[in-house]
Amino acid sequence: MLSVEELRVLVDSGEVDTVLVAVVDMQGRLQGKRCAARYFVDVVMEHTAEGCDYLLAVDVEMNTVEGYASSSWDSGYGDLVMRPDLSTLRRVPWHEGTALVMCDIVTEDGDPVAVSPRQILRKQLDRLAERGWTAFVGTELEFIVFDTTYEDAWSSGYRDLVPANQYNVDYSLLGTGRVEPLLRAIRNHMAGAGMVVESAKGECNPGQHEIAFRYAEALATCDNHGIYKTGAKEIAAQHGKSLTFMAKYNEREGSSCHIHLSLRDADGRPVFAEGRGMSRLMEHFMAGQLAGLRELTCFLAPNINSYKRFARGSFAPTAVAWGRDNRTCSLRVVGHGHGLRFENRVPGADVNPYLAVAALIAAGLHGVDNELPLEAEFTGNAYASDRPTVPSTLRDAASLLRRSEIAREAFGQDVVDHYLNAARVELAAFDSAVTDWERIRGFERL
Repeated sequence: MLSVEELRVLVDSGEVDTVLVAVVDMQGRLQGKRCAARYFVDVVMEHTAEGCDYLLAVDVEMNTVEGYASSSWDSGYGDLVMRPDLSTLRRVPWHEGTALVMCDIVTEDGDPVAVSPRQILRKQLDRLAERGWTAFVGTELEFIVFDTTYEDAWSSGYRDLVPANQYNVDYSLLGTGRVEPLLRAIRNHMAGAGMVVESAKGECNPGQHEIAFRYAEALATCDNHGIYKTGAKEIAAQHGKSLTFMAKYNEREGSSCHIHLSLRDADGRPVFAEGRGMSRLMEHFMAGQLAGLRELTCFLAPNINSYKRFARGSFAPTAVAWGRDNRTCSLRVVGHGHGLRFENRVPGADVNPYLAVAALIAAGLHGVDNELPLEAEFTGNAYASDRPTVPSTLRDAASLLRRSEIAREAFGQDVVDHYLNAARVELAAFDSAVTDWERIRGFERL
């Protein structure tokens, strides 16, 4: 991480010549500009930068689409303001002479743009702060590595890609050793970008791996999450490889993003712990998770592909249930004392972390404010239970979000409508597409 003074010294010496000015879009991706470092220090750092407001109103292909109140042809697609959050300044060691800063999206008058993911999370963190609480979060991202460049993958229509491992390498040191040059480069570069790396391990799907980072305050974790995803792809490309954070690349195991969350008070004491167990407040917070899980799934699983991951016996959850250290449940309680926390196992690696963490906080505060009682923990195999299930399609999740009182009260109708439109856009695009599955089944035999 860099202070403003340290950046000025690096710019003056010529060691840093580029500053990435980054905002987070609806898909959780980093968008922005590469600024000359001198221009950033002399102008942008104090006077901000601008970008088209369609950055919060396009689909994953960057196509302009209809239905957004905040941005359209009728409104002229004007500018939004990117205001640097100077506490996020850092080196980007996988690019020569480069630093990066995360920005908040505001209007020309300086007001936060309500539908921007970073602002949506900030609003929920402010609700916690009013109670004297701070959220600490960890995100666990899985990805699949291929011995194929991004360019060749594109040219092949993403067919016949060669995974970096040919079999299940879950916890295998031999399996991770096969791709250690890439994993080591990602770990070391992320450490150089201010993150605390814990470990790397193999996963079940051929070529699937996970790099874990130490938890941090919620906003910092989400910023790190976005920088890591972008950086990992860029570093893979530098190694002649590619990797994907799709929730479900093929019919085998999907790639998850388990989210761990705990709360501390103003003195740093754990809010969830009481003696050797859960506090009453954590019980209410957990009850809120159960009450809000189905109707907020749209923020946890935002894409068509997200829902392909939810399968019985796959370590991806289906049942709305909580258990102590039970990986068959959507919600898993782990740790004790300062380490006591819950893990939401619903999100895939394609999740927008700002929206997901905001949804967890909103659900938890719903439980606290209404003093919801926590049902008994689930023991055994939740896949085989008769518990309610998470939505199985984006269409179902959007329908539940549309009717959600929890979402409207926590986020406001403008935010709910904005992300409902995002779901509508994705569904319309998918509904109009002709897939390989249809061609294979129907070309000759129908």
